[in-house]
Amino acid sequence: MDLPIKYQNAMKELLKDDFDAYMESFNDSRLYGLRINTLKITPEEFLKISPFKLKPVPWIENGFYFSEEDKPAKHPYYFAGLYYIQEPSAMTPANVLPVEDGDAVFDMCAAPGGKSTELGAKLNHTGILITNDISNSRAKALLKNVEVTGIPNLCVLSEDPKKIAGRFTSFFDKVLIDAPCSGEGMFRKDNKLIKSWEKNGPEVYSKIQRDIILNGADMLKPGGKMLYSTCTFSLLEDEETVKYLLNERPEMKLIDIKHFDGFTKGFVKDDKMAEMHMEKTIRIFPHKMQGEGHFVALFEKDKDADCTYYTERKPFNTKISDEFSEFLKHTTYPIDKSDISIRDDKVYVIPKKMPEITGLRVMRGGLLMGELKKNRFEPSQAFAMVLKKSQYDNCLDLPADDDRVIRYLKGETIDIQQFSDVIQNGWVLVCVDGYPLGWGKANGVQLKNKYLAGWRWM
Repeated sequence: MDLPIKYQNAMKELLKDDFDAYMESFNDSRLYGLRINTLKITPEEFLKISPFKLKPVPWIENGFYFSEEDKPAKHPYYFAGLYYIQEPSAMTPANVLPVEDGDAVFDMCAAPGGKSTELGAKLNHTGILITNDISNSRAKALLKNVEVTGIPNLCVLSEDPKKIAGRFTSFFDKVLIDAPCSGEGMFRKDNKLIKSWEKNGPEVYSKIQRDIILNGADMLKPGGKMLYSTCTFSLLEDEETVKYLLNERPEMKLIDIKHFDGFTKGFVKDDKMAEMHMEKTIRIFPHKMQGEGHFVALFEKDKDADCTYYTERKPFNTKISDEFSEFLKHTTYPIDKSDISIRDDKVYVIPKKMPEITGLRVMRGGLLMGELKKNRFEPSQAFAMVLKKSQYDNCLDLPADDDRVIRYLKGETIDIQQFSDVIQNGWVLVCVDGYPLGWGKANGVQLKNKYLAGWRWM
């Protein structure tokens, strides 16, 4: 690989005797990974039904390598949200951040959603996940991925982090910042990033990173934890950015990250870095681990830091239409009616920890249940993905190798004549091997396809 001389010199200075081993890693084959969505299935359960050749990622409990011959994005289980395709080292940040039940969690630079999907799974239907990307087009991809995952307690924004920080000072228990970076750690995976690096290198990105890492610290509650990560090797973007934060926000401190074989301690380049315990940060190098490059730093905010207090929102007193009430009779999904809000005929379940988001660019505020139309209620794709098969009373469950599964995912009408004795007319939850895919509407011997057009098998 033709790496820029400037970059090679910087890596020689950084790695010293390890430089040759690092360069040799470019001859290794690219690695492919997927992460099991524990909201829907355990790793043990998935391995029993997996059609792929999987090998565990040693430091990620629910992460696996798959072989290049496998095509997990072209399998119905992908559309059911049973896993997320993600480069193994990129699984590290969300894995390291210690999310607990009931937390308010913020993913600042979230698209396309790899970290958010894991954070939402770790919340396990509790608390709230607010996930954001400043790019509207990227935020649309983020929205799709968190909804495929089946995360109900969410809010998706497309907003400037500075504006969010001004609204949510001291609000979050946990914050994750996978910062925009020069991408040096991904050169082996995608050599097109080299040209981007030559145009916009560490000097450009470090300025962006310094702004957003301060925003993240300001949004953190006293005693809260923040994870900062990049997929680059640059000292300027990694340890120097951490140093900048700790100088500007003395209430923040680095804390230990659980060590795994192959993790490299962060570089300590001066006495100030030693005082800050920079060795508590972690680097992943491709010549030491089976992954690409990553940097991870975990912080805790002083429990005595200044705090802006928030109160939970007031319960809603929404009038429930007859059509929606009739639909609810078919599901046992737990819904507190004081959480139901209707806006523009769309029905939402709003997390109790949802802060005031008026004035922000909101892609999704809460779980979209569906839409009220003339004399009827149409359930949403998002709600289908939140459900378990056992929570709806009218299901069509097909095995993964049934050709009707692919036809359904392509948006085709499905012949259900053989199921006419068990499927009732009306809304049907279509499943593959017991895991929901979306909705259809049964009318006699046919199932009218209601699978969301933008999600279809291409």
